[in-house]
Amino acid sequence: MRILVVTVVHHPEDARILHRQIATLREHGHQVLYAAPFAARRAVPRPDVEGLDLPRAVGRDRRAALRAARTLLADRGPEVDVVLLHDPELLLALPGTLRRWRRAGRAPVTVWDVHEDTSAALAMKRWVPALLRPPLRAAVRTAERLAERHVRLLLAEDAYQERFRGTHPVVPNLPVVPRAHPAPPGPDRAVYLGHLSRARGALDLIETARLLAPEVRVEAVGAADPDVRDALTAADREGVLRWHGYQSNDRALALLSGALAGLSLLHDQPNYRHSRPTKVVEYMAHGVPVVTTPNPLAADLVERHRCGLVVPYEDPAAAAMAVRRLRTDADLRLGSAERGRDAALAELDWAARGADFVDRLERWVKESADTVAV
Repeated sequence: MRILVVTVVHHPEDARILHRQIATLREHGHQVLYAAPFAARRAVPRPDVEGLDLPRAVGRDRRAALRAARTLLADRGPEVDVVLLHDPELLLALPGTLRRWRRAGRAPVTVWDVHEDTSAALAMKRWVPALLRPPLRAAVRTAERLAERHVRLLLAEDAYQERFRGTHPVVPNLPVVPRAHPAPPGPDRAVYLGHLSRARGALDLIETARLLAPEVRVEAVGAADPDVRDALTAADREGVLRWHGYQSNDRALALLSGALAGLSLLHDQPNYRHSRPTKVVEYMAHGVPVVTTPNPLAADLVERHRCGLVVPYEDPAAAAMAVRRLRTDADLRLGSAERGRDAALAELDWAARGADFVDRLERWVKESADTVAV
């Protein structure tokens, strides 16, 4: 197949898009065209895909990105078998595009990969005025139902099914579990991996690091929202924590090796209640004990597999105490690491699910071809 993968929101090195889905498509012999904000993110396309640059959609003004995406979809869509969309914004580019494809007599299978609870996520965007959030949430729900009638859906979580009338395949957001046994967790370094924002606990992370210093060094790996960058920069400058900024997936995961704990300090937000934090599974996969707030799916993993500790929301003192407990109790630390890795290998490995993702796209293309032939 030829697959056009499109995002105007995500980093071109996004783990789910590039390192899981595109990598697996290439492993199965398919050709990938990847449209993403390469220049805006100072990224370079990988040599085994055709990179197509798009503007980045950020903040309130997303019109330039959507116009460019609409033009690209109209021009390149008829060349491919599948168009795989990764942002809800891109649904706005589809109505006229679908008509152009039909007139051209070459309409690809169009798939929306649903990464999050879009309407709940809108309520967390600081650039969305509070008065507009309720009508926007209602509009998003309407758009999702319309999308369900015109495109295929892949869901990143089982819980997202309740937002739609039909039943749709789930492609969980799982990491690739390394086959080499990881280094055992050491006693002096805790790591946070992922995007940094207030709702994701960035300010709690800084305070936790302050409470742990100097015995335990906290390292944060990921890009940050504008309203927490100054605090992170100041904490890094003062030696409270080490903020690495955005790192490629390979470099970010390498920093997990030998960590005492992996931190996930999400706040209690609707968008997080139905989503399993990928960072938690990545910590497990790399043999790192987990310290997490009681986000339901994260807490279930940690408690069921006994691979870490659960702490209250917005409580840096409790998070610091949990890290210290792992530091002083070697049996708990090493046992949590081993149990988490075993669970990730058995239940949470993209290597075991990636073929299902490719098979689903292949079946949809075949069904579409059979329908046209009839």
